[in-house]
Amino acid sequence: MDDLEKLRDELKSAVSAAADTAALEQVRVEALGKKGLITAMMKGLGAMDPDQRREAGQALNVVKSEIAEAIESRKVDLESSALDAQLMDERIDVTLPVRPESEGRIHPISQTIDEVVAIFGEMGFTVAEGPEIEEDWYNFTALNIPPEHPARQEHDTFYLPGEKDGNRMVLRTHTSPVQIRTMQKSEPPIRIIVPGRTYRCDYDATHSPMFHQVEGLVIDKTSHMGHLKGCVQEFWRAYFGVEDLPVRFRPSYFPFTEPSAEMDIGCTREGGEFSIGHGDDWLEILGCGMVNPKVLENCGIDSNEYQGFAFGIGLERITMLKYGIPDLRTFFESDLRWLRHYGFSSLSSPSMVGGLNP
Repeated sequence: MDDLEKLRDELKSAVSAAADTAALEQVRVEALGKKGLITAMMKGLGAMDPDQRREAGQALNVVKSEIAEAIESRKVDLESSALDAQLMDERIDVTLPVRPESEGRIHPISQTIDEVVAIFGEMGFTVAEGPEIEEDWYNFTALNIPPEHPARQEHDTFYLPGEKDGNRMVLRTHTSPVQIRTMQKSEPPIRIIVPGRTYRCDYDATHSPMFHQVEGLVIDKTSHMGHLKGCVQEFWRAYFGVEDLPVRFRPSYFPFTEPSAEMDIGCTREGGEFSIGHGDDWLEILGCGMVNPKVLENCGIDSNEYQGFAFGIGLERITMLKYGIPDLRTFFESDLRWLRHYGFSSLSSPSMVGGLNP
């Protein structure tokens, strides 16, 4: 019994000396665990005679209960102390100034797409979309681009391995395939714009392997070149906010339009400064034309009954012009500093009523 009292005192001292819950758990295991001191003594009761076993068992149970209570009490104290320390360490000083809210910014390309959609939406255009991995037929053949055309060369187009229905697969080089798909599945009249990503093998300060275009398509029985000119002139007037923007159309060639033209807008370049509007210089801004009858026939539309026009605009280019961004490559470098400088508020959307720019 003297040994038992000595063990009790030693264990209570160890419990009191435990500095944290981990140390306290170690004391519990040494005293009450499967191989603990008190557990071992309990197992030894079987070797005693009945009278000794009864007396020793009662004494062991008392010590066991005292140690268990001491451990539980110490655990509560340690957890309370740990919580107090944590609260002191992590306390909130309500007198500190409030941290500024972190607000995301709209990428300039997303902003431009929203502006373009808003302007053409007022003219009655709807938005059409299509796959970026496209069949050769939709990307080239249906658009009257023959097999020997330079645009089909490997150094200009990203070709993908494999074929679909005998057609090679490509990353679309323009959004024109969406026009083909729309004409195939929709009855005229058709009035769509097609914004989206396109891909070509080119990379410098004004070109990127991945870039954005918006193309427009109108198919009906009466549209003519005058309608095309009026449509794109009105777009540029609204986009740049210049009422009397000078423009000119130059004859050009595109396989999918006939006749074809390129549109220039007036600009000024003086002393390293560039401005859009009146001036002695011109800037090419888009390609356009009347849809080639062969393209209509490829889509199952009777070219004797229907006609229309199409146009294409590079979105990075017009974004750079409007917002003074000097290098196209910076659009895709994921630099938050750049985005904070050139980005737009995420709390407003462009509209012709509320204004294009937030």
